[in-house]
Amino acid sequence: MINPKLLNPKSVVVIGASNDVQKPGGKVFKNLLDSPFAGNVYAVNPKETNVQGVACFAKVEDLPQVDCAILAVAAKFCPHTVEVLAHQKNTGGFIILSAGFSEEHGEGAVLERQIVETINSVGGTLIGPNCTGFLNRNYTGNFATPIPPLQPNGIDFVSGSGATAVFITEYGMSNGLTFNSIWAVGNSAQTGIEEVLEHLDETFDPATSSRVIMLYMENVRNPQKLLKHAVSLYHKGARLAAIKSGGSAAGSRAASSHTGALATNDVAVEALFRKAGIVRCQTREELTTVCSIFMHPEVKGKNIAIITHAGGPAVMLTDMLSNNSLEVPHLEGPKAEALLSKLYPGSSVANPIDFLATGTAEQLGFIIDACENDFDNIDAMAVIFGSPGLFPNWDVYELLDNKMKTSKKPIFPILPSIQNVKAEIADFIENKHRINFPEECVFGSALAKVANTPKPQPLHPEMPIIDHTIIRNVIDNCTNGYLRLDEISALLDAAGITRKQEIEVTTVEAALVAAQNLGFPLVMKVVGPIHKSDVGGVVLNIKDEATIIREFDRLIKIKDTYAVEISPMYYGTEIFIGASKEEKFGHQILFGLGGIFIEVLKDVKAALASVGKQEALDLIKLLRGYKILQGVRGQEPVNEELFADTITRVSALVQIAPEIVEMDLNPLLGTSKSIIAVDARIRVEK
Repeated sequence: MINPKLLNPKSVVVIGASNDVQKPGGKVFKNLLDSPFAGNVYAVNPKETNVQGVACFAKVEDLPQVDCAILAVAAKFCPHTVEVLAHQKNTGGFIILSAGFSEEHGEGAVLERQIVETINSVGGTLIGPNCTGFLNRNYTGNFATPIPPLQPNGIDFVSGSGATAVFITEYGMSNGLTFNSIWAVGNSAQTGIEEVLEHLDETFDPATSSRVIMLYMENVRNPQKLLKHAVSLYHKGARLAAIKSGGSAAGSRAASSHTGALATNDVAVEALFRKAGIVRCQTREELTTVCSIFMHPEVKGKNIAIITHAGGPAVMLTDMLSNNSLEVPHLEGPKAEALLSKLYPGSSVANPIDFLATGTAEQLGFIIDACENDFDNIDAMAVIFGSPGLFPNWDVYELLDNKMKTSKKPIFPILPSIQNVKAEIADFIENKHRINFPEECVFGSALAKVANTPKPQPLHPEMPIIDHTIIRNVIDNCTNGYLRLDEISALLDAAGITRKQEIEVTTVEAALVAAQNLGFPLVMKVVGPIHKSDVGGVVLNIKDEATIIREFDRLIKIKDTYAVEISPMYYGTEIFIGASKEEKFGHQILFGLGGIFIEVLKDVKAALASVGKQEALDLIKLLRGYKILQGVRGQEPVNEELFADTITRVSALVQIAPEIVEMDLNPLLGTSKSIIAVDARIRVEK
């Protein structure tokens, strides 16, 4: 719960306020004085008597009661200052700009914990330390600039990096993106991105709350909290976009299985964002563009009209949309001919609708009206209109603004001439309060990301019923490490996962008996080595006893082998399901095609448990090799329903047995009638 004294204080003090506005203490004080804040403003600095026209207190003990404090003093002075404010001055909101805490050394971490304990003891809220601050429409508690115009319908922006928040804000402002609040949470010692999201969710008011939330994060401290509140906000009408940086080094760890190698922290983040309905972005430009799209009416379909007076940008935008699952539908028929008759000779209405460099504002109006009223296969319009410098564009942008007010279909203005018609674009942004998308391909890519990000998945999907008692009995009685074959078989049977018949033998005589019982053809595999194929420990399609004898003698001598497994030879398309437990995220369930597709192409999808059947089916269809599952060149297709059901059973299994840290079903053999696990590894850590 965010303390209201942080959000809407009646008084604010800056500890370390300065007359030097090139210092954080001076700049934050100036920003505070320049903001709309109407309450009492205090300054504390033992070296000053007056700071920027405000009488200054020598020490914090001299202050009257104060709601919110902004600290810009050395880290070593912060614990005592916070102690006095919290227990003597009834302060509830704290913003600590100072560095020198957990981000630097252990001593700083101790100071940070002490501060948090003090603030927690009075139910206060801390932003920082090591941050640029916080601002909303009530006041500016931030030392960075620029300070954007703050509007009720602007976005809420939460960032783990103060500098990045500045750069994102600058870029967004330059194109007309407006803000409602900016939270630069720094070290997130008490209040991080997840806690801000929780606050935005729990206080959400459909009439007054921002419907667009932008996040920049370098770590996910509490994935489950993030997921819960992101999904809740989505269903209340808010839309979220985020950058999660720092994922590229996650794959450096050694892994003992395919799942372990594939299930990196960044894969977990991708799965988390997908499950939450958060649009994941990679760059500041992309993030602000996605949020700018969210500030427009929702696009209800995938059919886009490109309206342009310049051919090249329209072609590039067409390519970008078409290559990312959006449509630029062909327009034809009597209504298209009627529109064409209103344009200059040489124009085209096929889509892109090109009305030439000499096209007028009136003609643009005709085109927008036709897309709005005459073409049912158009869901939104992208209008590209710049200037070669021959004439101004005031009338065009005036008409565009008016049409955006009345059109039921979203209109996205792409105004690329940021120098030739600089004044007109500035007027469009500042006076008409519109957003410009200056680069058509950046816009197209962002629109595709919005369209292709699925809605949030149910947090508690219906799961298959599996045998909880047997699963817990196996886990409770096993030892850490890789499970024995009999333990794995018991778990798969209890989870309802169809598996091969197999017999584990330690003598050639037992191998021959097993072969007689199972019948030829057979498969023999070593038991013990983790990567059986890598050590030559797999023999397929055995058809006689002589091969059984010869291969048993070879296999049992392979390093780390303590037994040989014999099973019938099964056929089908190789597929893969795995599970990996990631710190904080819980279990990731990964699945895809087996064989070369996992070895080389890494054609897998990941989801966070719990994974329901519909989520599994949707992700299966996104595999690059999906057509192979459907059956190509006479191959038997894989039963997608059974594949999805098996995925949900693996998800249910690891939730009952969270001690499972790694699990590989690789391969499973899929046909139109069955999914059979023919090899499995499960590793447990209690």
